[in-house]
Amino acid sequence: MQENTLNSRKSFAPTLIAFALVPISGLATDIYLPSMPQMATELGLAESKIQLTLSLFLISYGISQFFAGALVDAWGRYRITLISLFLFTISFFITATTDNIIVIYMMRILQGILSAFVVVSKRAYFVDVYEGEERKRYLSAITIVWSLAPIIAPFIGGYLQAQFGWRSNFMLLAAYSIVLFILELIFSGETIRQKNPLQFEYLVTEFKTMLQTKDFTFGVLMCGISYGLVMFYNLSGPFFIEHNLGYSSITTGYTSLLMGLAWMSGGFIGRALIKKALLPKLRYANYLQIAFIILMIIISPYITNLFTLSLFAFLIHVTAGFIFNNYFGYCLGRFPSSAGIAGGLAGGITYLVTSALSYIVVSLVNPETQTEIGIGYAVFAVLGFVTLMIIKAKKAYKQWT
Repeated sequence: MQENTLNSRKSFAPTLIAFALVPISGLATDIYLPSMPQMATELGLAESKIQLTLSLFLISYGISQFFAGALVDAWGRYRITLISLFLFTISFFITATTDNIIVIYMMRILQGILSAFVVVSKRAYFVDVYEGEERKRYLSAITIVWSLAPIIAPFIGGYLQAQFGWRSNFMLLAAYSIVLFILELIFSGETIRQKNPLQFEYLVTEFKTMLQTKDFTFGVLMCGISYGLVMFYNLSGPFFIEHNLGYSSITTGYTSLLMGLAWMSGGFIGRALIKKALLPKLRYANYLQIAFIILMIIISPYITNLFTLSLFAFLIHVTAGFIFNNYFGYCLGRFPSSAGIAGGLAGGITYLVTSALSYIVVSLVNPETQTEIGIGYAVFAVLGFVTLMIIKAKKAYKQWT
């Protein structure tokens, strides 16, 4: 009976719904990027207070994944996903209709928590119902599908901002959530093969085992650094483009669309080279990343415009997408018997590293020029280089070659 249930969940509709839900965290972060300058103006707040709405989401999303993985392994995926989508709808509606920044902060924290439950559940779905090479292909595809959010969301958000204002972004997210809630209710179901005990001792043992596995731990750290580089641009790019270069929110949306295409391109390249040894290809990607950043910093004092910013950022984001896709797909499939916990731990560490690094670097560098954006990029590239050197020194290299 259980095997028949799992096979039925392999059908087209549940898999398509799962792919539609995987990018929901990215949609919640990226759709309002072109609106951040206007939000600051309309609400009468400093840029840093609006940037904090993104950081709070990422922090709560990261922390929540630690226990979200354990809960979906203990209670199952289906009901948790339904409850989360229903609460998503309410929280996005509240965000769209309030002028109180404290309420917005609270809703963003709640949305981060709900995103963790939905995304961890759907990552585990692919581990539940697929095996072998098929599972590996789907886990690699998850990152590519997830990268659709940075492509589509800011593009849509830029037009919504221009036509209807920043609140329309969150109204669209509320509509998206309720539609997926209905589809999930009709077509999906439970896929977990065997529920794990929700016991403190068990969780501590699982976390300890995973964190002591060097290839998993360093892989997750590199994911956080790679995505932190992208989030650094998301926090600084819209303000630079609209305030310093004088372009509209629609232009910001187009530029973010380009950055999303760069991230996806890196994912596709990673998927095409999936059979190549992991560490060597990631070292080469890091070297290319550093070279592009150095060139950006050298050229920026002489030429600074939307074209040069977009060109260098595109190339840098391709390398970041390549590194992230390879590492994250590897980490998700590292512990198939505890897919929820592994996915939650991987996602949790990734987003904690991402949110902390991106906000700290933005605060320290305070990028107001193209050169300063390049310097911010350099911080992340150097951190990636150092991490790769530590991996080699710790001899985790042998596990990946």
